Amino acid sequence: MSGNTVEKEIISIIADVSGFEEEEIALDTKLADELEVDSIKAIEITVAIEKKFKISVRDEDVPNITTVRQAVELVNTLLNQGSHVKN
Repeated sequence: MSGNTVEKEIISIIADVSGFEEEEIALDTKLADELEVDSIKAIEITVAIEKKFKISVRDEDVPNITTVRQAVELVNTLLNQGSHVKN
């Protein structure tokens, strides 16, 4: 899966959960400050990302994801490692 595809999928997931339009979301968009993503929405986004990409995000990583770019980078890292892939 290409990085651009990962980026588009994550933006789509964040748009669905946050209620914002995909066009309003950029890589440097701040999840909490600009998209009003609280801890509940952050968990919803994480679960959707895990299901979409068949990966497992560690609970302690979730609070550290403050921008869309950080979410994309984490997913790309987990996909490249392959060790966090769910069956």
